[in-house]
Amino acid sequence: MKKFEERLARLEELAERIKESDLPLEEAVAVFEEGVKLSKGLERDLDRIQGKVEILLNGPDSPEDKPELGLFDDGGDRAED
Repeated sequence: MKKFEERLARLEELAERIKESDLPLEEAVAVFEEGVKLSKGLERDLDRIQGKVEILLNGPDSPEDKPELGLFDDGGDRAED
């Protein structure tokens, strides 16, 4: 799962799954672990997006002075967070 929206949807599924009272402990731990991993990856993505937005909002006024956003690029596909 690479897209933010897909990972967020998966995190929501995991949150619903862990609420089930009949979930065995071993499964609950695995669901929790996956959820923590996803949430940390999503948080990193949101931090990068926030940085881009701040640069754009505080950037130069003239269009020829476009801000450089390369600092915040992923640098390619990443493994699942």
